[in-house]
Amino acid sequence: MSSPSPSFDSAAARDAFFDSVTVFDRFDQVADTALYRPLPDGWVIGNADIVKSTQAKADGRGKAVNMAGAAVIAGVTNALAGEDVPYVFGGDGASFAVPTRLAEAAGAALAAVASWSTHELELPMRCGMVPIADIRAAGLDVRVARYAASSDVRYAMFAGGGLRWADAQIKAGRFQLAPAAPDARPDLTGLSCNWEQVPSSLGTILTVILVPRGRFDEPLFTALVGQLNALLADTTQARCPLPADGPPLRWPPTGLDLLARVRRRPGEGATWLKLRLALETLFNAVLLWTGWKAGNFDPARYRRELVANADFRGYDDGLRMTLDCTLAQAARIEALLADARARGVARVGTHREDAALMTCIAPLPSRSDHVHFIDGASGGYTHAAMQIKADI
Repeated sequence: MSSPSPSFDSAAARDAFFDSVTVFDRFDQVADTALYRPLPDGWVIGNADIVKSTQAKADGRGKAVNMAGAAVIAGVTNALAGEDVPYVFGGDGASFAVPTRLAEAAGAALAAVASWSTHELELPMRCGMVPIADIRAAGLDVRVARYAASSDVRYAMFAGGGLRWADAQIKAGRFQLAPAAPDARPDLTGLSCNWEQVPSSLGTILTVILVPRGRFDEPLFTALVGQLNALLADTTQARCPLPADGPPLRWPPTGLDLLARVRRRPGEGATWLKLRLALETLFNAVLLWTGWKAGNFDPARYRRELVANADFRGYDDGLRMTLDCTLAQAARIEALLADARARGVARVGTHREDAALMTCIAPLPSRSDHVHFIDGASGGYTHAAMQIKADI
């Protein structure tokens, strides 16, 4: 039985919901059910994912897949002109929640991103918008909390089973949005992929997805999350994949062609665009290599914030993490999760690889609220999710 949604006196109060959601700053609190609040009535869940993303990543297109997933967040948040809405990055897609008054604009932006991904990146994307009323009618809910990864960035955490139900319904053909026209261009300001892969410094990059078999607030599952977080307390054994000064940077960046596909304007020639972007990325690289300041942009501060703001762990109807681990710690984590699977406590997906990958949204790099999504370089979240689906 889902909890009743909160009651508000006005549309303005409902729109202020996300600002009122609890913020916690210790990730080991992520399974504390008291921190989560149900979405108000009338809100809508948006969801998008790449069709056949596993094959795309097997073909070496992991960077493009992650770029398409982050494009959903960039496109929707830019279209909403600064409105603060909860969202979550899923590697090969993303989900978000909006109040009724923003649903039409968010849906149009989502459809434009799906068209852009399909035609510009040749990565077909399906998308949809699911009313919270339908989720609750199915006996599930969407509850939200906020995790302060740093003093500048707060990531939404989702619980209640509603996000996964919405994703499954859209994949089954319900609530789908038709993509926009082939020439639709979403506003992807700030979306970039100029950093290189990050090789493991401890031994292996381990991606983990952990989903409760029942309710997320069941004591056995909560205890399991606590045990896993206890294993991660020793940062010499497992930590964020990013080194203290950020990922490797080279010029020209490996993702220059992808950046051109993000920035291309109608009618702009490919040759001139790539020349312009080559010069722009060279200028940025020189600043980041030398530490020279330019106006309000401080490269040293940006590198520190980049690491602090990294989205390498979260909760969206299941715990997800991309970690740099020692081989021994990876084995301990896998053993803990295998035991939980055997006892029927959780569904588990894990994937090991040699490097991680970062995709960024930084509309104004001089500001401190830029966000950076971490995944395994060969598609850690996608591979781990496949194991979950096989279990289901």
